[in-house]
Amino acid sequence: MSTSHRMTACALACALSLCAPAAVAAPGLSDQVVKVGVLTDMNSIFSELGGRGSVVATQMAIDDFKRDAKPAFAIEMVSADHQNKADIGANKAREWFDTQRVDIVVDAINSAVALAVSNVAREKKRLLFATGPGSMRLTNEECSPYTVSYTWDAYATSRPTVAALTKAGTDSWYFITVDYALGHSIEQEAAGAISAAGGKVIGSARHPLSASDFSSFVLQAQSSKAKGVAIANAGGDLIGAVKAAREFGLGKAQTIVPLSGTLNDVQAMGLATAQGMVLTEAFYWNLNAQTREWSRRFFEKQKKMPNLIHAGTYSAVTNYLKAVQSIGTDDPDAVMKQMKSVRINDMFAANGHIRDDGRMVHDMLLVQVKKPSESKEPWDFYNVKAVVPGDQAFQPLAESRCSLVKKP
Repeated sequence: MSTSHRMTACALACALSLCAPAAVAAPGLSDQVVKVGVLTDMNSIFSELGGRGSVVATQMAIDDFKRDAKPAFAIEMVSADHQNKADIGANKAREWFDTQRVDIVVDAINSAVALAVSNVAREKKRLLFATGPGSMRLTNEECSPYTVSYTWDAYATSRPTVAALTKAGTDSWYFITVDYALGHSIEQEAAGAISAAGGKVIGSARHPLSASDFSSFVLQAQSSKAKGVAIANAGGDLIGAVKAAREFGLGKAQTIVPLSGTLNDVQAMGLATAQGMVLTEAFYWNLNAQTREWSRRFFEKQKKMPNLIHAGTYSAVTNYLKAVQSIGTDDPDAVMKQMKSVRINDMFAANGHIRDDGRMVHDMLLVQVKKPSESKEPWDFYNVKAVVPGDQAFQPLAESRCSLVKKP
């Protein structure tokens, strides 16, 4: 072999040896790093539902994935407070996508914020896994190939609850509803379930977001004589509405039903106030050995038990990272295709799968809040009454108003 040929061969061999590790380290990754953005409410009415807990859950998912899967790519996290303002949320998402190369946004609690961020994610062809909000518009009129509604929605938390209670005799209803996207969606879905179960809606009152006084709305509900008073709001508003309802004695003659209540809401109210309420939850820390093990690790970091949003955020980030590693790329279209092709079974989801409309379908839990005398330890709040299969808990695909769903 000539000297020039030997040099060429040597150069080629060196080039291949240098290129090979890079290909193994991050095959198909856009910038050698997978970056997750947690966009949430850090300081206002939804901060207990999402907030720092979602940041903790995301970091746990990243740390656990690094430990167990030993990925060849780097993983980073950024977080921000959207202040419950759609323009701030959309601008932050745009900044992350444009200048910080964020691959996926999670949480996005507050439906108005999520809808705005979803539009940015569609424009930039990046992913939003909305683990915080519950608006049905995310998977219906404003569905996107880049958005997944992962944790819960107004259909799944309201319809199973009111349907069960209506069939059991609570057949007349009055709504106290927050006047923005989430409240409207919850009331619409619950009213449909009440009608289908043979009940009727007598009336409703709408209050502003972050209402300071619920007395007038509660008095309207009381004077309606409806058997059930449905609270169609979330976070601090839900806590305030239920406390006011108890103070005015609604629980004596009328059933108070929060339609998006969570573990944190029960903790804030106290069992004496919340006892007997029926809820539909996506996650309960004390459900089984797997949920308890993960939740106690979360508690060590947050000093509070996780709710459905924290658990859902951990699950979403973990399964996203698994998909990236499995196919060797962070290309959003490829990742979404991969995630829609597999079943999700973990500490959060049972029988989970992502549909064409962006809905992650999974089993839900119908629970009743315990009496104080029934609780055996802190955060032991629920008696699980039934497991609602995902295909019954969530809106049937045949009823979808999403343009991505192929109709027969």
